[in-house]
Amino acid sequence: MKTNLKKTIVFIMMTAAFLAFAGSFGMFDDLKGIKANAGDLIKGTLTFLPPDGEEEDEEEKSDSKIFPGVHIDDIDVSGMTEDEARAAVEDYIAQLSASQITLVVAQDTEVPVTVAELSPVWNNPEVVSQAAENTTDGNVIARYKMKKDIEHNGLNFPLDITFDEAALSAYLEEHCSIYDIPVENPTLVREGNDFTIINGEGGQGLDISAAVAQLEGEFYADYRAGQTTINLPVVATEPETSVEDLAKVHDLLGSFTTSYSSSGSNRSGNVANGCRLINGTVLYPGEEFSAYDTIKPFTEENGYFLAGSYLNGQVVESLGGGICQVSSTLYNAVLRAELQVVERNSHSMVVNYVDKSADAAIAESSGKDFRFVNNTDYPIYIEGYTENKKITFNIYGVETRDPGRKVEFESEIITETVPDHEDIVADASQPIGYVSATSAHIGYTAKLWKIVYENGVEVSREVVNNSTYKATPRTAVVGIASANPEYTAAMQAAIATGSIDNCKAMAAQLNEMAAAAAAQAAMDQNASVDP
Repeated sequence: MKTNLKKTIVFIMMTAAFLAFAGSFGMFDDLKGIKANAGDLIKGTLTFLPPDGEEEDEEEKSDSKIFPGVHIDDIDVSGMTEDEARAAVEDYIAQLSASQITLVVAQDTEVPVTVAELSPVWNNPEVVSQAAENTTDGNVIARYKMKKDIEHNGLNFPLDITFDEAALSAYLEEHCSIYDIPVENPTLVREGNDFTIINGEGGQGLDISAAVAQLEGEFYADYRAGQTTINLPVVATEPETSVEDLAKVHDLLGSFTTSYSSSGSNRSGNVANGCRLINGTVLYPGEEFSAYDTIKPFTEENGYFLAGSYLNGQVVESLGGGICQVSSTLYNAVLRAELQVVERNSHSMVVNYVDKSADAAIAESSGKDFRFVNNTDYPIYIEGYTENKKITFNIYGVETRDPGRKVEFESEIITETVPDHEDIVADASQPIGYVSATSAHIGYTAKLWKIVYENGVEVSREVVNNSTYKATPRTAVVGIASANPEYTAAMQAAIATGSIDNCKAMAAQLNEMAAAAAAQAAMDQNASVDP
């Protein structure tokens, strides 16, 4: 190593002497700068030309100064160390992030925003090291030449500034799309037996994908050029269907009616309300309908009442009780229109207004919904109405099926499970004689068949769905409270038999005994006060 060092020093001394000699004779005028700085070069020999086999000391490298004329975009990093240059770039990016720009979106709306809100990303932090490497690469002569070239011509390293695409898309969706003008599709209104067409109107909206691509590709260059107002791409949106297609809608594709004649006023009100919310729906080709989304929320403000509904195998009071009759009636109309069912769920227990496996439950608590798609090439119109405690849904569209085609649906019971016991709960807060009972439900497994006829001949038979309905026993809450402990014990004994009828009989007997005892006590009291 000492030999290498000695050779390096001798080489530098000889080079300096040669340069001095050449300069004294006016040779190599373009190398006068080298002559003038020969002492500096000698002074820096050990830093720039380490001995063979030894790496340059990293601490000394980090202290090296970047040559004059080096820029990282708009940042002059001349004379800075690498750490100083990195801090300068970070400060520049912080200033960029704090800058306010204006996005022009739909309706020429100006949306002020800081660049930071758009989630900028610095993609090439290694550029600082690249700029600093020019102070250490090559031997002393090569570095000197490079330094002079940079001083004369300059050297720029570009920053790569883009955005987090997902975050940028989310921001544009939340803060800029709100100014879109929604398209108004033409629609239908049924008045009597005729349809009236209401014309639609086109809209305009921000093209978020194109806006993200524009900002990714052009924003930083525009910012450096001083452009702070950016017009984002806005596209015209046209109605999904034409008035001409709506004019063709007049054929009845499917219809179904169910009765709720035994329902009380609250449940009847819920059925009518749900029907009202669905009536008049126009569904365009490929569009999906959700019964739950259409008739929610189940609140008094939305027209619902407390009525019985199924929950965990029990009948409970809830807002909107009975709404499943609405979705089940619509389900059967959809089947007959041969639309594409996306989601259908059976009830936990059987219902009495449609055949088994022909129901379609809605349950907010368990996420059950009834959904279907308009898989025809034309719009469809859903008409719903209630009359004389019957609910009807008619689905209108353009009939494209063969006139000889006919579809029917059959329910098949696979298994039947009859409850083999009764559930009785003693209630010490209720007097003897109180019995609140609910009916038992037989359990079933069932399937629904679709049968297709062509010109009166059956051509296919396929299973539409399979359903399972729970078997639930007859249940009762029985009061056992009495001032006479013998009566309470008698009621508990009746409960132990597991028969609700036994409980009712015992309660009646004990009440008769209590009434007789009370009457006798009254007679005895009257007799004791007679003269």
